[in-house]
Amino acid sequence: MNTKQTFGSTLLVFALLLPAMALAGIPDPGMQVEKGRTALVITDPQNDFLSPKGVTWGVVGKSVVANNTVENIEALFKSAKSSGIPVFISPHYYYPHDHGWRFEGALEKLMHTIGMFDRKDALDTTGFAGSGADWLERYKKYIQDGETVVTSPHKVYGPETNDLVLQLRKRGIDKVILAGMSANLCTESHLRELLEQGFEVAVVKDATAAAQVEEGDGYAAAVVNFRFLANTVWTTQEAIQTMAGR
Repeated sequence: MNTKQTFGSTLLVFALLLPAMALAGIPDPGMQVEKGRTALVITDPQNDFLSPKGVTWGVVGKSVVANNTVENIEALFKSAKSSGIPVFISPHYYYPHDHGWRFEGALEKLMHTIGMFDRKDALDTTGFAGSGADWLERYKKYIQDGETVVTSPHKVYGPETNDLVLQLRKRGIDKVILAGMSANLCTESHLRELLEQGFEVAVVKDATAAAQVEEGDGYAAAVVNFRFLANTVWTTQEAIQTMAGR
């Protein structure tokens, strides 16, 4: 068989396989949880996103309630702690000097305008307790237990501006179970950067939520991208079962 015939045969085989490939859909590589190599990472488990008193509740509240997000994040905390899986928090804080930025993206502009995640100072915690930047009260027993790693704050959406990757690497972590707020912003941005940094990532799709506004549903957009990008996408129950080794 000459080169031309070989090429023609290859094209024919590929054409025959295309319908089967289309039917198969996007593959799900999965992710195995390995103790010592796997961590739970929660983005922005803070009042401004998850409390009815938070400044974004008017646009994220329906999504949070529909997904049972608050309860599902807590279930992940409980499972990780009982399974001996380390927990990392990547928070979002803005200090007075951050309001001196000369240009901002759309949501950065909005966050700064409404005082989202605002803190008085990096060292002075006056007025921090119970503020929009503080943890949701029900999470404090998991986050403030002396075991959880709280990274420096990220400033836009992804962990490029904080030390999350360093903290994970220094503990030999290369697999991440990812959840938190908000789905199409910080959570998705953390997913993308962690993948670029060589981590395996499983996203817990019902332990997040997003704004629903006139321009579109941020949660629906994020879930599509989770499926395209992550090693796997789990429900909270699937994540709990996997962490428990079942």
